[in-house]
Amino acid sequence: MAQQERPDVTPVRELGEKLIQNIETVIMGKQEIIRKAVICLLAGGHILLEDIPGTGKTTLAKAIARSVGCSFGRVQFTPDLLPSDLTGVSFYNQKEQRFEFKPGAVFTNILLADEINRATPRTQSSLLECMEERQVSVDGVTHRLEEPFLVMATQNPIEIQGTFPLPEAQLDRFLMRLSMGYPAAEDEKRMLLGFSASSPLDTLKPVAQAEEVIRAQRLCREVFAGEAVCGYIVAIAEASRTDEGLRYGASPRASLALLHAAQAHAALEGRGYVLPDDVKAVCADVLCHRVLCRAARGAQAKTEALEILRQILVRVPAPTEDSLR
Repeated sequence: MAQQERPDVTPVRELGEKLIQNIETVIMGKQEIIRKAVICLLAGGHILLEDIPGTGKTTLAKAIARSVGCSFGRVQFTPDLLPSDLTGVSFYNQKEQRFEFKPGAVFTNILLADEINRATPRTQSSLLECMEERQVSVDGVTHRLEEPFLVMATQNPIEIQGTFPLPEAQLDRFLMRLSMGYPAAEDEKRMLLGFSASSPLDTLKPVAQAEEVIRAQRLCREVFAGEAVCGYIVAIAEASRTDEGLRYGASPRASLALLHAAQAHAALEGRGYVLPDDVKAVCADVLCHRVLCRAARGAQAKTEALEILRQILVRVPAPTEDSLR
């Protein structure tokens, strides 16, 4: 492969490291989760944060928005939330004698959909178009969303009373499903000391602008993925489709999501080309919510899916160094 085909991803790496360091001043001891969230941002994907209340899901979303100097919107999803509250509505302006469009909550750069599984399926489905196509159609008129656009949705996997589980089509729109988890004892003590007087989030300053994020996203898509790496991704997807423990395997859209996440991971590592290690690093977070186990349900299904994907990565041979040249 010619050297000029490999883009210089130094701006992506520098931007990513600045964002990670800035967010770490608010979210302590969670560098891996922060790094994956930044990968989602660079890949132009959306994030599903699944964890119990109080682990920092909302704080992470706000920290990302403030770090990139983007507009931020938060919607508390409830059963009475209407689709028009998210997408917007056309109303008749009697003074102007014409219809006008009033934008909904999705017209922002970073949207926090808090407790997304508490809204009805009708309201949940109103996010499908904007998450996939970055646009909203209301009364036959299409309205483009401003870039960058990132949806960070949260849900509590334990409490199921009064909730509406996300259907597979909705889950498929999220690039990664992440879990914050409990902090280590030392990190939690640092948090208590740092938050005792005020929240560091209140004084968090932007370290990048929206234009830099957009340029980085486009540069990530230029990261070279050779035939051997693409074949490796397809082999993983096919293995999931034939695995006896899975009812449904990864779709072609899941394969594409895995490629985009691997490109962003490679760029954040400072490489203009994708290696099998990049694919392995993001595989579980990208595919776990896109496959369906035969027997397990609920939290057990996630654990079983992760184990099956781990076995698939062991079973499917990665490309050799010679084939990557």
